Parts: sequence; C-alpha cells; structure tokens
Amino acid sequence: MLVRRSLPWFMRGFVHMARLHLHLLSDSTGETLEMIAKAALAQFDDPDVTRHFWPMVRSRQHLDRIFEEFKANPGLVLFTLANPETRARLEERCRALGLPHVAALDSVTHALEDRLGQAAHERPGARHVMDEAYFNRVDAIQFTIAHDDGIGWENWEEADILLAGVSRTSKTPTSIYLANRGFKVANIPLVIESPPPSSLFGLRHPMVVGLTTAPKRLIQIRRNRLLSLNEKAETSYVDEERVEKEVAFARRMFADNGWAVIDVTRRSIEETAAAVIKLHQERAARDHPPQTGPKPI
Repeated sequence: MLVRRSLPWFMRGFVHMARLHLHLLSDSTGETLEMIAKAALAQFDDPDVTRHFWPMVRSRQHLDRIFEEFKANPGLVLFTLANPETRARLEERCRALGLPHVAALDSVTHALEDRLGQAAHERPGARHVMDEAYFNRVDAIQFTIAHDDGIGWENWEEADILLAGVSRTSKTPTSIYLANRGFKVANIPLVIESPPPSSLFGLRHPMVVGLTTAPKRLIQIRRNRLLSLNEKAETSYVDEERVEKEVAFARRMFADNGWAVIDVTRRSIEETAAAVIKLHQERAARDHPPQTGPKPI
C-alpha cells in the first residue's frame, strides 16, 4: 500500500506489471510530448517501458486504427490533441478500454489562461509556425554546421558563441543543440602542436566558452571512439600523460584569455548547453542593462 500511495495516480494500476506500454499520441510532430515523457521517465530507476509513438493524429480514421494497438498493448496514454472532437473520441475510447490517459499540457495551458485572461487557441502544432524565429533557427543550424571543428574561422565574428576544447569534449553535439535554440555557434579543437588562428583571441561579438573534462573520463571516451572506428587501442590519443598535458594546455589558454569554462565531465549535452545559454544571457544583461527611468524626487 505504501508503494501505491507514492506513485502518481495514473500509474497505480501498473504496480505489478513487468513492463509498461507508454503510448505517446500527438496531432503534431510529438516533439514536445517526447521531451515531457523523457523528463518524467528520468525520475525512475531503469523503468521497463516500451514507448509507442503516434504523431500527426488528425482524423477519426487514424485514431480508430491506433485503438487496435491500444487493445493489443494496454498501458498509459499521454496525449496532446488540440481538436476537441478528436480528443473527446480518444478519451471516450480510453475509458471504455479502462486505460489511464493524461493530457500532457492541460495544467500548464489552464494556468496560462488564468494569468493571461484569454482562452488558448485550438491549433495543432502551433509551435512549428514558420515565423521569423523559425528561419533564424534554420540560419543558425546552417552556420553551425558550416563552422564545425575549426572550419570557416574567417567568419567567427558572426557567431554568437564559440566553443573551444580538446578532442571529445562534446563540442559538436553541444553546438548543434545550441543551434536548434537559435544560436550561431562555431567550435574549434585545441591541439598542442597546432595553435588556433590568431583571430580567436581578438573576437568581440562571440562569447568564447572553454569546455573541459576530467582526463580519465576523456581517455575512456576516446578509447570507445577508437573501438568504434576499429582503430588500435593504444595510441598517444589515449595516453594518460599526453591527455593530462592536453587538458592542462587548454585550461591555461582559457585562463590566460579570461574565457568562461564549463566542466562537462558529469554533464549531459542538454546540461552543458543550458549552462552555456545561462552564461550568454548573463553576458547580454551586462552588456545591455535594462533602462531605468528617472528616480522619483
């Protein structure tokens, strides 16, 4: 009974199930729903969950076909449906099948309606409207891909952020993640034998961030990289003394130039990107402080 009380209401019927079938159903691409489900599942220890993904559900016929899968694999249904008729149909059938179902965005939407004093629009996939912000993200992604791994250094001044670090410190995946958030990002690997372009040390517009990690963790990542490429395991690339010198070399460069430093040893790509964004916001706030009116006499 104690275990049942500690679980969310919509999971109490699954306490004794060996595996949970999680149905994610959306009338758009389902990216938001996937992120919500991923974040929630991360709170549990190795959950045995089979995810069934149903994007772009916008017709009764499509919904009816999915119900057959619900019957074959009963579980928890998470959904984001803007159309009231489609939603009503889903909820009706879930009740008939005895399946718990949760509208993932309802509580947030209702809270916003209360505070904003207006009703939410019933627009499937409204977040994907191709407005100016969308095209800015596309430009950012194109720029970032074209300026990966030290390429295109002549255009670094156009970047919003430049990531520097030794090989395998997550520069490229972090850059791509930031580009999807609308930031133009360049990155450069720091190699002892090959000094970076002198322009790196005179950049004014981009915020330069150094990425570092623990040498032992770096060696482990590099060994896995070599194995994936079927390369020999023992090279200077994974030599402990050599790797320690590389990391120390990069750290000295960061310190000498006053660049912000993020240790990625225990961070996911998302966590590293969030730390970079926070640094960028703090820099923008310093450079452009909010305007204040005259003080009252």
